[in-house]
Amino acid sequence: MAQFIVRNLEDDVRDKLRELARSHGQSMEETVREILRRAVMKQHASQPHLGSRIAKRFEGVGLEQDIEELRGQPIQPENFDR
Repeated sequence: MAQFIVRNLEDDVRDKLRELARSHGQSMEETVREILRRAVMKQHASQPHLGSRIAKRFEGVGLEQDIEELRGQPIQPENFDR
């Protein structure tokens, strides 16, 4: 497991973390771990997948048919010498 030190943390933030930990019956360390886990998971879960981001960017452009799925098909490089 990794460890790190947070320097220059304001006293009032430390005190609020201590109060929060005490109210949940936890150590300050466990409270900070939970806060970090939730922050990282929330950010990761809220980010849409690449295909959804591409579709959103180009919605309203006028494409009226579905784009064929290319998964599992060999990729043909473009020939620029034509």
